[in-house]
Amino acid sequence: MQVRVAVVVGAVMASALVMAQGQQRLARGTAVVEIGGKKVSIDYGRPQLKGRALADLMKQLPADRIWRAGENEVTTFTTDAELVIGGKRVAAGKYSLYVHAPEQGDWALVLNSDPGIPLGKIWAQAPPERASLPWPRLDGYDKIAASEVVRAAMTRGSGSNVEEAFTVRLSPQAGGAVLEMAWGDQLWSLGLKAAK
Repeated sequence: MQVRVAVVVGAVMASALVMAQGQQRLARGTAVVEIGGKKVSIDYGRPQLKGRALADLMKQLPADRIWRAGENEVTTFTTDAELVIGGKRVAAGKYSLYVHAPEQGDWALVLNSDPGIPLGKIWAQAPPERASLPWPRLDGYDKIAASEVVRAAMTRGSGSNVEEAFTVRLSPQAGGAVLEMAWGDQLWSLGLKAAK
């Protein structure tokens, strides 16, 4: 456990150090759709494969198999509409977004009311302009599991392309939208519906 925490903290510090040295910040993506005339958006980091196999990257997940669905700052799911996701009502608001990626079986979208941890609380030498940006829980999802709002199984699809960078899409659909997550040869989707 101590080794894993040290590695995680070290990775966070290394990322922050690169940013502090004036290197270009890794790109973030935003997916946006309207559901019932109200905005729903996902803001996320876009890790790239860089010659690595996605399966090998996923083997590095902790025992709980929770992935932060991006890189660097916490991935956020913001909705101005009340939604139904995986059969459960989700109030309008802003949530941290994770993915449960078991070794076997379907991936699941995980929304949590925990907003993340300011980088300055993780790393005392964080650059001032980055110190307040929220980072995901990398020290064990169990610390925020009680704040989980919904966990909804996604459907595996087949992508026609290999996605070098992790990509999230939101596409309108009658009464709601379809959320897609694509990376490497993996494509996972989930329906979002306006609550009635």
